[in-house]
Amino acid sequence: MISPEHDCQPIATLTLNPAVDIAYEVPHLIPDQKSHAQSTRYDPGGNGINVARALKELLVCAHSCCIVAGNIGDLLQKLLQHQLDSPHCVRVEGETRINATILQGDPPAQFEVTGIGPLVSDLSLNTIRESFLGLCQGGFGVLTGSVPPGVPDHFYGDMVDKVQDATGKAIVDAHGSLLQIALPHQPFLIKPNRYELSVLRQRELPSLEDVALEARAIQREGVQYVCVSLGSDGALLVGPDGSYLAKAPSVAVKSTVGAGDSMVAGLVAALARGQSPAEALRLAVACGSGTAAQPGTQIFSHSMVVDLLQQINVKTLDI
Repeated sequence: MISPEHDCQPIATLTLNPAVDIAYEVPHLIPDQKSHAQSTRYDPGGNGINVARALKELLVCAHSCCIVAGNIGDLLQKLLQHQLDSPHCVRVEGETRINATILQGDPPAQFEVTGIGPLVSDLSLNTIRESFLGLCQGGFGVLTGSVPPGVPDHFYGDMVDKVQDATGKAIVDAHGSLLQIALPHQPFLIKPNRYELSVLRQRELPSLEDVALEARAIQREGVQYVCVSLGSDGALLVGPDGSYLAKAPSVAVKSTVGAGDSMVAGLVAALARGQSPAEALRLAVACGSGTAAQPGTQIFSHSMVVDLLQQINVKTLDI
């Protein structure tokens, strides 16, 4: 059940490498030929921003902290003002990046190109760090996405410690060395997909049991909750109180952009409201599936998630 925010713990998201997302729908791409878009859409982008957008759709207020730069940063701020309740922007030199998604109609295909963000100084990094920590104190701090030039790979690991020092719970949704280095700091929750978990554990994960066992191994090493997204198969959540599997409802997938971020939003929205891990997983899968059913960079609608929730059953696993 999704209801307006009540007794919800504070939530803040951190986006160090945001973007303006541009989505084009084209009938067909031909090499060396101009393609005319049938539609164009602009959205504020970056994983943490996407999480905050999804939280707003779930009627949960979240503070969104991000870096902006240049003329594209001006556009990003305007988009944020329309789509988020509480954006907190720190301006730096350079230019905010642009991410482009091209949706081809025939044959159906999706192409993505991501830009390069501006260099972030130590002073700017400290400014946004302190703002974020103050906003997530006693609640949830969501650390997600890539980092721009100038930010070290150990940044998320350091931030996990600082969020916990501020009596908060750190959620990390990143990959590669950003996630690997953060793990020993024992974040409250991580959300790798199946491939990212495979890379993290340095082994193939052909079966659901393999996925669950590796997620449980990470949980026993100190991460309280490990949620593994499984694409069209749904998601798995392993925690101190049990292991749960939620199958994805049947939807016509139009774009996977932002689906993982929507899952993170569902998890943190439910947990911040004091709901059970099983209900958090159910909401996460509904949110991820709802966004996958949208074209380009659009996210789910509140009404769609309400409908999808009725189609999702959560199964307890003996792992």
